[in-house]
Amino acid sequence: MVLALLAGCAGTPVPREHGLALREAEIRGTWLGQWARQAAAAHEGRSGFALLARGEEAFVLRANLAEQATRRLDVQTYLLGEGQTVQVLLHRLIGAAERGVEVRLLLDDLTATGQGDRLAALDRHPNIQVRVFNPWPLGRNHLVTRVLFALPAMRRQHRRMHNKTWIVDNAVAITGGRNLGDEYFNAGEPRNFADIDLLAVGEVVDDLSLSFDLYWNHFLSQPLARYHIAEPEAWRGLFVELSRHLAEQRDSDSPYFVALRARYGAAAADTLFRELHWAEGQALWDPPGKAAGRQRSPLEETLFGVLLDQLPELESRLVIVSAYFVPAEQGTALLARLAESGIRVEVITNSLEATDNAWVHGAYATRRRALLENGVRLHELRSRQPNGENAGIGITGSSLSSLHSKAVSFDEDLVFIGSFNADPRSVIWNTEVGVLVESEPLVTEFLAFVEAGMTPSLSYLPGLDGAGRLYWLTELDGRLARLAREPGSVRARFLAWLSGVLGLEPWL
Repeated sequence: MVLALLAGCAGTPVPREHGLALREAEIRGTWLGQWARQAAAAHEGRSGFALLARGEEAFVLRANLAEQATRRLDVQTYLLGEGQTVQVLLHRLIGAAERGVEVRLLLDDLTATGQGDRLAALDRHPNIQVRVFNPWPLGRNHLVTRVLFALPAMRRQHRRMHNKTWIVDNAVAITGGRNLGDEYFNAGEPRNFADIDLLAVGEVVDDLSLSFDLYWNHFLSQPLARYHIAEPEAWRGLFVELSRHLAEQRDSDSPYFVALRARYGAAAADTLFRELHWAEGQALWDPPGKAAGRQRSPLEETLFGVLLDQLPELESRLVIVSAYFVPAEQGTALLARLAESGIRVEVITNSLEATDNAWVHGAYATRRRALLENGVRLHELRSRQPNGENAGIGITGSSLSSLHSKAVSFDEDLVFIGSFNADPRSVIWNTEVGVLVESEPLVTEFLAFVEAGMTPSLSYLPGLDGAGRLYWLTELDGRLARLAREPGSVRARFLAWLSGVLGLEPWL
């Protein structure tokens, strides 16, 4: 499958001997490389995987892996936010660079808007390189000016790099739905995102490293210094500033970090690796050139085209978890056919009150009735959870929550976890990445996580009454209740309605 995807890449894939992925001898010389090699010794041809459903764990693991890096740390993200967790991670990146680790940061240029000074300072460290994907040179200091100046090139600027990978010494990798920001690690206020990552060791990491190299070397990835240049020693000032922020957090006993210390203590990276599921796994990604063209890429050359090949093999169950679920006409028909054939088709997505994008919800809402009429089971995550606790889907201690996970399970033994939403944007416009794993234990763990979020105490369950009217079943004050009106603010209702009227579905 990976070879099929590579065929769609612009240019020639970077050969290993000339490429940027570390050689096997270099990997063996690192602590993580030795650990990964020993762990995989008894599982020839397989990779080890662990589900990262708790935001706190996903954050601590990234921070500790950065601390353990010896040769290289590759970070690819759609969004690099602000906040205390990002400050820690940036501090760890600079700390790794100070130890001689080569750090490469690749982020989508749209979300780099307004961050020129910070990123330029980071880029000034001799061992850190920062590149931006699909850049635009004008109006870079503010999102409004950026969008206005990019209007003449909107066909290409509409396409974004949505990939997320965190790869250390080509030995251990994390991929999934999480961007880098407080709200993705359960440190946000007032809202946090329920998300899923996948930790991987073994052979699949080689392919994830290769995917990073292909993006890093593509002509759409440009050095940040072409647009923002800082003073040569600016990175030192950034490091001092980050160190000061971390000291203030310790002195003020930040509740988030107090809780982390209580849960994880001073654990070394190796103690954070829970029992791994050893299984066949395959890294899948869109070719970076998908974002360069004016036309749609051939389906067979996209990540979605590869995943679609799995559907005819379904025997009993399909579970889709997608923050933004816009099945469009063809997807709706496909899911309906599967449900009518006896396949249990279940979808969990955001409710109108929980979504951070009412435009997208409006496009989903136009397909909701047809999905329900044909037997597809829908679950819409609520924004407010009982007592502010939602440990079942990975969020704790937040009064507001929103789904950000992207995953699909096929029957009881196959699961895909990555950055891919079930919407036209992921299929047509954005580039995505993820890992397909064949493992009954991993799928069992994933389904337990998902099914907790499907309960009426955490989600609304849309349905149709005898007269064909929509209702939402949920739990209020410990009792089941049937709501005749979709929960959500007046503003969210209006935007969702307007999305349907304007026919924005193909662009969402």
